[in-house]
Amino acid sequence: MVEIVTPELAWSQLLEDKNSYLIDVRTDAEWHFVGVPDLRSAAGEIIMLSLLEFPGMQLNQSFISEFKTRFSDNLEAKFFFLCKIGARSQKAAELAAEAGFKNAFNIVGGFEGDINDKGQRGQISGWKFLGLPWYQN
Repeated sequence: MVEIVTPELAWSQLLEDKNSYLIDVRTDAEWHFVGVPDLRSAAGEIIMLSLLEFPGMQLNQSFISEFKTRFSDNLEAKFFFLCKIGARSQKAAELAAEAGFKNAFNIVGGFEGDINDKGQRGQISGWKFLGLPWYQN
């Protein structure tokens, strides 16, 4: 089972622990057009590794092998998985945990959060709504 954490808790761990990573599993299009967390002031590192491939949104068959290749010598690191709202990141965290990574966490609410009554994201929950650092290209 993967532990679910708030964006604030993930951010505090990324600030404090250089052996922590934010794994952003959204697509290239989302990174470019929606924005990405800004970890320049944090000890941790951001890794952009899509779980699904745009535009068809099929599973990236090399996701776990790429993850394992990068981190196979660091099974004890803390991995905080992030997507748009928390669904893809849950699956990614589960895959990492199944592969032997003991500290895989899903960030609830993701980067953009839930949709409000006007059909907008980033207004009621998520990384952006909470005012955590981010930027857009």
